Amino acid sequence: MKYLLISLVAIIPLFSSFTRFERIEKGRATPVSNPDTFPVPTQVPRLLFYIQRDPNTNTIVYELNTDAQGRISPSQPVHPFWIRYPEGGIRQDLNYLQRKFAYGINAKALGNEEYELRSVAYSKLPLYLRRDMKNQYHVYTEIGAKKCILNRVFIRIEGGTFWSPNVLYIELKGTEVATGKTVVQRLKPS
Repeated sequence: MKYLLISLVAIIPLFSSFTRFERIEKGRATPVSNPDTFPVPTQVPRLLFYIQRDPNTNTIVYELNTDAQGRISPSQPVHPFWIRYPEGGIRQDLNYLQRKFAYGINAKALGNEEYELRSVAYSKLPLYLRRDMKNQYHVYTEIGAKKCILNRVFIRIEGGTFWSPNVLYIELKGTEVATGKTVVQRLKPS
């Protein structure tokens, strides 16, 4: 994904009545999971956002990284880890390759406990870790040209290799700050 150039395609509404999509492969339809049917990691108290992707429901969770006194770690304000739902929901840290090339986050302190975050896989999309009016931390970004709190990223993958997956689209889902409405944007490789 690091080498993909992604462009804005459209804002896609979510249709909660659909539970599966179909993909045509060699003349036959095969089921494709609807990301809205994937488990949501609600058991993570400091959850910022999460990533889900094909081919299974394993989830990469990004949580606020704090010490025992509740202070953010200045060197690593976000802690990513797996929740392996097919294996009973066990938690597992990312391995070196996952942290450095796929799901890791680079953080740059901006002052006043605010950080700019960049994905190691796609550094063109700026994310900002900051507090809201209730003193709660969120990750903010633009989704569909609207200032939003990022909730979920879904990556639709169809084949490819470990180093070069065939990404059909990346879907960002968040809550618009001004209205509280859900906003969804799909990005496709160019």
